[in-house]
Amino acid sequence: MTSAIKLLGFLLALTLITGCAPRPGPEVLTPTFASVPGARIVTVYVATTRARGAPEGNDFTTGRAAALNFAAFRISVPPGHRPGVIEWPQGPADPATSFATVEQIALDRTTFERRVVAAGRATGGRKVGVYVHGYNRSFQEALFRLAQMTADADVSGVPILFAWPSEAKVTGYVADKEAVTYSRDGLADLLTLLARDRATGRIAVLAHSMGSWLTMEALRQLRLSGKGDVIDRLDVVLAAPDIDVDVFRSQVAVVGPLSPPLTVLVSRDDVALSVSSRIGGERLRVGTLDVNDPRVQEAAVRANVEIVDISSLTTSDPLRHDRYASLAALYPRLAATRGDGAGGDLRRAGAFVFNAVGTTLSSPFTLAGGALAGE
Repeated sequence: MTSAIKLLGFLLALTLITGCAPRPGPEVLTPTFASVPGARIVTVYVATTRARGAPEGNDFTTGRAAALNFAAFRISVPPGHRPGVIEWPQGPADPATSFATVEQIALDRTTFERRVVAAGRATGGRKVGVYVHGYNRSFQEALFRLAQMTADADVSGVPILFAWPSEAKVTGYVADKEAVTYSRDGLADLLTLLARDRATGRIAVLAHSMGSWLTMEALRQLRLSGKGDVIDRLDVVLAAPDIDVDVFRSQVAVVGPLSPPLTVLVSRDDVALSVSSRIGGERLRVGTLDVNDPRVQEAAVRANVEIVDISSLTTSDPLRHDRYASLAALYPRLAATRGDGAGGDLRRAGAFVFNAVGTTLSSPFTLAGGALAGE
């Protein structure tokens, strides 16, 4: 079977699985000035390699910016919000029933840095949380996903979206691979910028799917350029990473062991990664590793990587690729159960099965839950 035929099969499979439901357009970024009792306002900062449609606007396109663009959005989460769900507006946004953009501001680099530092200090030095989205995601989908996870985690902190120019099309897989390659410098630049001020605390990074490959490449770049001090400030989680296993092994070898260990969230029944594996010549993806395989367990310990199977988590995603998004809602209860909400860290290298009761390990809730909101 040729690569072209494999690609066609991959795209057809995703189209059939995901259906033809309309996706939110950029109109959801238009501010609404209404407010309702009980709504929660989440401020999300943005650093992106997407180009602006207009010099002072925040209508980010699929074009590639020559340098990072910066912005801030205030998103209203409705009073009746269900954890793990984004209540998209049906027509004009209504803060009483849907997520709504309250305010958006275009920032320059200096103002972005100043505001993030000030926000970090205002929360008592809590972590900054950087979210790197995955394949086939529009800017507004990534932005509202981070707002959802931040609200669900219900902790203080500074959430930052790193948005790269995904085509947001099922047929854009190859273009998205090129876009994440283009964005490696941008992510390394953002992490370096954030690490300049130690008052912001540690920097948590949650990367999803293809964004995990981008993140590992940025870390590799930081290591090779002698910026180990930046890497030392990071707590990194890769959720459903769309990375060839051999490529991942070589990336880890260059990046070196992280402290706390790099955490990888996997699910063996991830449909999207299964199809991605086929298009890659039947090569196994990291996000589908079997934690019960002794070889995986041994390799995880040897590489100082924590691999956690989260297949037990429910998801409304037919591709079973977005399970990580529900971890944020579990964070408050599980962190309290483990007693690690105050910053304790029980992460360890190895391969584990997620225990929803919170008696196995803490990293999924600490990182994929609280870190998104900067906890």
